Amino acid sequence: MAVKKRSKVTAEFNMSSLTDIIFLLLIFFMLTSSIVTPNALDLLLPGKKTSPPPPKAKNKVVNIDESGTYSLNGVPISLEGIERQMESLKRIDKEKAAIVVTPSAKASNVPVIAVLDLAYRMQVRAVLTDPK
Repeated sequence: MAVKKRSKVTAEFNMSSLTDIIFLLLIFFMLTSSIVTPNALDLLLPGKKTSPPPPKAKNKVVNIDESGTYSLNGVPISLEGIERQMESLKRIDKEKAAIVVTPSAKASNVPVIAVLDLAYRMQVRAVLTDPK
């Protein structure tokens, strides 16, 4: 009686299904990443290409010193006072309302962001200058 040898099973892996899955994942992540928008402040930085038009009202310059206190055009003011000034500036200049925020080099980021957030909520253009 002749014993027949069984054929050896080769351990091969079919890559075609794996590449299909990888391409589908790649397409999925490319499409979803284009839909997601970052949640950030819309800042107008000074530059050569675009500069905000000069406002009709007197320029409002908000200085922030290292202790976090605010001053508007050299006069000490609170954050609520800055909000009232932005409201009056918005009434006068409408869409062209703008302020300049000049923080101290040693100032914390919290008061700077508070002013920029206030300007963003009131739809007033805010230009952030280099710390001095």
